[in-house]
Amino acid sequence: MSKRILVTGGAGFLGSHLCERLLAAGNDVLCVDNYFTGTKQNVVACLDNPRFELMRHDVTFPLYVEVDEIYNLACPASPIHYQRDPVQTTKTSVHGAINMLGLAKRLKTRIFQASTSEVYGDPSVHPQTEDYWGHVNPIGPRACYDEGKRCAETLFFDYLRQHNVAIKVMRIFNTYGPRMNEDDGRVVSNFIIRALRGQPIEIYGTGTQTRSFCYVDDLIEGTQKFMKTSDEVTGPINVGNPTECSILELAETIVRITRSSSKIVFLSASQDDPKQRRPDISLAKARLGWEPRVGLEEGLEKTIAYFRQFASG
Repeated sequence: MSKRILVTGGAGFLGSHLCERLLAAGNDVLCVDNYFTGTKQNVVACLDNPRFELMRHDVTFPLYVEVDEIYNLACPASPIHYQRDPVQTTKTSVHGAINMLGLAKRLKTRIFQASTSEVYGDPSVHPQTEDYWGHVNPIGPRACYDEGKRCAETLFFDYLRQHNVAIKVMRIFNTYGPRMNEDDGRVVSNFIIRALRGQPIEIYGTGTQTRSFCYVDDLIEGTQKFMKTSDEVTGPINVGNPTECSILELAETIVRITRSSSKIVFLSASQDDPKQRRPDISLAKARLGWEPRVGLEEGLEKTIAYFRQFASG
């Protein structure tokens, strides 16, 4: 049956892909965004769909609407953006969670929280399983995002215990694909833009630090499978690609695919930058029947094709 679905952060990278997927399934979608990092251009393909509604709104303020499901994706996710206004970043995670959980409580609806692998910080356990509590610097420059998301998880589970709100908490690992902001500083978009322009590709540290990169289509499929599970499946559940890749290997792969003349240069390491990041997705496989299908090179080729329009900038 068709549902009325609220997507906060719906004009962002992940949110716009989610809106398209929900519309394709025949749902009515209310996309809410304050355009701090999201853009109308990301959802331009949805605007002519009569089932789509776009609203400018900041989730740090209450929202009074009538919907059947809520996806809470609102929060800047790249260090450049979330460190630009760290107090607002924390407010978005914490006040935003309170406001959306309050709405879910009033409407008695299911609510999805886009949490993050950053709740694990710089992990001492590898790969990361959901029962690992993390290793986070609570006063560092990344704390506004890391601790904000950790607090949001606390609120979600307290609303479950205290008010019996039906929650779904997903810990999203590094995701990439079309509609990433070209200037968000994330490693995939940054490397691709520099490679296409023939500029030096800058690696902070030695490049031996690892990440696991999940293509956006796989990630969105995971969110859909999660939301269709029974109320007993609350999460948190890791969703990401368990194939590990060093930052240097990523840079070399992008240079090769783009046939770029870019040189790789090494700069001082960033503070609190995790040395390793790879999800254990055993729980996602068991509870959701989900695992990624798009390999890194296939996903990079699609992403590079998208970014070529910005290469001359």
